Amino acid sequence: MSASNWEVVIGIETHAQLATCSKIFSSAATAFGAEPNVQACAVDLALPGVLPVLNRAAVECAIKLGLAVGGQVAPRSVFARKNYFYPDLPKGYQISQYELPVVSGGGITLRLGEGEQATEKVVRLTRAHLEEDAGKSIHEGFHNKTGIDLNRAGTPLLEIVSEPDMRSSAEAVAYAKALHALVTWIGICDGNMQEGSFRCDANVSVRRKGDPEFGTRREIKNLNSFRFMQQAIDYEVQWQIDTLEDGGRIQQATVLFDPSTGETRAMRTKEDAHDYRYFPDPDLLPLVIAPEWVERVKAELPELPGAKRDRFMADYGLSGYDAATLTAALDTADYFEAVVRLAGKAQAKTAANWVMGELAARLHKEDKALGQSPVSAEQLAGLVARIGDNTISNSIAKKVFEALWAGEGASADQIIEQKGLKQITDSGAIEKLVEEVLAANQKSVEEFRAGKEKAFNALVGQVMKAARGKANPQQVNELLKAKLGA
Repeated sequence: MSASNWEVVIGIETHAQLATCSKIFSSAATAFGAEPNVQACAVDLALPGVLPVLNRAAVECAIKLGLAVGGQVAPRSVFARKNYFYPDLPKGYQISQYELPVVSGGGITLRLGEGEQATEKVVRLTRAHLEEDAGKSIHEGFHNKTGIDLNRAGTPLLEIVSEPDMRSSAEAVAYAKALHALVTWIGICDGNMQEGSFRCDANVSVRRKGDPEFGTRREIKNLNSFRFMQQAIDYEVQWQIDTLEDGGRIQQATVLFDPSTGETRAMRTKEDAHDYRYFPDPDLLPLVIAPEWVERVKAELPELPGAKRDRFMADYGLSGYDAATLTAALDTADYFEAVVRLAGKAQAKTAANWVMGELAARLHKEDKALGQSPVSAEQLAGLVARIGDNTISNSIAKKVFEALWAGEGASADQIIEQKGLKQITDSGAIEKLVEEVLAANQKSVEEFRAGKEKAFNALVGQVMKAARGKANPQQVNELLKAKLGA
């Protein structure tokens, strides 16, 4: 039986480390990379007699997320103790939220596919709740021993739980990317997956097509890259299908993905909620969020991706695909708008093409983030403006861009002047070049008149070569057609 007879069901739990200066229940720092155990205070170490105090900034982060996803921010939520015993959990329990989370509902809109044929899908969110992180067990560098680093203990997390609405690894990755973009967009998480600031657990199951019941799920823990997420889910799906088709049963379990083998392996049988013996934390009052607080946070939110995408389409005449691509990340959207502001609204489409095309390709090639681009928005705006006023052609613009990237000039104008790249727009000069090319290429002229369109392109190429690429392409085409009687 083939995989086409099975349906994949995926839900994702994401732990987003909140961008606060101190921990969720103590004043200890949250900075990454400190020496082990230097950022763990008495509260984090669970010394006798200490009491947790809730970090207001962490609550504001949760409110922002709730508003951004269209969820309900609870006027009253409760912290609970989630009881389990690991060496890196000093209290013997984790402070989290269970029955009454701070955010309920909402959704994340995914864009699936490429180009104008792309479709949208909304993945529903179950909840988002505040909790503290545990410490870290370190096995490397010790001989038959384990080290414990409690720097992360108490770090504020927002756990965002989706409904099991995804049906492929591609959809799961699209969801994770969209959520990652959103939490960084609204400034509640730095999104650094390598440092563990954004971690995903994928709950994966399969069922025969048409079966209304979900299959038994296995949870793939701590996926810290989108590439690994796709590989892990694809392997897990095939493993579950093979197991069921061979007559086996799926046991609910927590599994880990090994990037070196491309395989998942069981870590432990999966616990259910009742195994953690949740009960309200007696050291913390219920979290009460007044409507005025929500309204104030709402007023401080940046323009959200969906609203910005619609505005780009309305204000700049961009297609849905262009607007969605440019609003996939806040820094890209801001860069684009800066280019348009300086180059002029009439150049919006040209600006979009350069941001999504040449600039994005070069950044990808050199593995650079947009913030590391050697070409600033001001410099690209200068380039786009010179394309717009016909000072340079698109082909010459690519040479100017390369020079800007290499730091050969402070502006497009300076490079155009230094390198003599100004486009030839003098009709007389271009006409003379056209006549010379026609006289020297009689064979191509005859082939064109015999109906071979490629011969015309060859003649255009010869004129551009004679002009060292600086003739206005549109004028070249028009004069050639006139001379050939086309």
